[in-house]
Amino acid sequence: MSTAQVPALNMDKLNAFIGQFVTDLGASVHAGMVVIGEKLGLYKALVAGPMTAAELARKTGTDERYLREWLASQAAGGYITYADKTNKFSLTEEQAFTLAQEDSPAYLPGAFELALGSLAAVPRIAESFRTGAGMGWHEHADGVFHGCEKFFRPGYAANLVTSWIPSLHDVKAKLEVGARVADVGCGNGASTLLMAKAFPNSQFFGFDYHDKSIAAARESANREGVAERVTFEVAKAKNYTGKDYDFVAVFDCLHDMGDPVGAAAHVRQSLAKNGTWMIVEPFANDQLKDNLNPVGRVYYSFSTLLCTPCSRSQEVAACLGAQAGESHIREVVTSAGFSRFRRATETPFNIVYEARP
Repeated sequence: MSTAQVPALNMDKLNAFIGQFVTDLGASVHAGMVVIGEKLGLYKALVAGPMTAAELARKTGTDERYLREWLASQAAGGYITYADKTNKFSLTEEQAFTLAQEDSPAYLPGAFELALGSLAAVPRIAESFRTGAGMGWHEHADGVFHGCEKFFRPGYAANLVTSWIPSLHDVKAKLEVGARVADVGCGNGASTLLMAKAFPNSQFFGFDYHDKSIAAARESANREGVAERVTFEVAKAKNYTGKDYDFVAVFDCLHDMGDPVGAAAHVRQSLAKNGTWMIVEPFANDQLKDNLNPVGRVYYSFSTLLCTPCSRSQEVAACLGAQAGESHIREVVTSAGFSRFRRATETPFNIVYEARP
């Protein structure tokens, strides 16, 4: 391009955008660094106190030279604290809470594992832009399944029993006395097991079409000591077994379904007469302009790589997307014959809806 063809640019705006690019590029490769740190136990080891690269290498059985690069990247990104006078690295309480404490409601590494697993599908999804073909959930890299559980579980652990279920009409009381519960699209079973441990008088049934996820869920149920009250089965949302459930829950998956109305109709016929359906969906406003923010960016990106291709791979292929919004969810629910629908509660990352026959 000749000088005459160069457009007149606002250099301040150009430099600001390039700065944004540098931040985003760093964040992209940084995702791999977080996954490495979690996989090798590097963050957890640093909880013990400040260490040099050599000390951390000895403690974790890793190579010092690799660690020096990794530690530098983490310090540059603000995920680890560096003291130049001692040449030691450490974690602040906040960094440890989010990077080293797996039972923390703000545990972050799972999100990065999910991101890396999702990005492995980029070549195939790029081709799908040309063909319109779908990609089933089961076709993704294993990091998607493991990362998804790690990503969502902290939020469920922080909110499900203490806030979401109490926001529903009469559900907590039923669960305390003893209820039949179906967790549809349960994945690796994190949500099912959280409920089972909180409500020991109830029976839980988890369903997912992905056989590997169901196998992992069964292993977790045995490990957690609740297998006698929790049953996991391979089944689709439109044909899972059982009737007269007092409570049916779907967590962050209704928008992934090819036929969400069909799934909703099956939920309705599987419920007891006075049963309740809880629908947990990613936080979204109805209008695109109101979702153009950091949270919306995360969800639209995951939706492009995971949610929309998943729905496109199934019958009907409604493709609601991860930012469907309340009006679309309401339309799905009422089209399936539910007469009562409301937004029960919300967090910055999720909206909880209640539907009743």
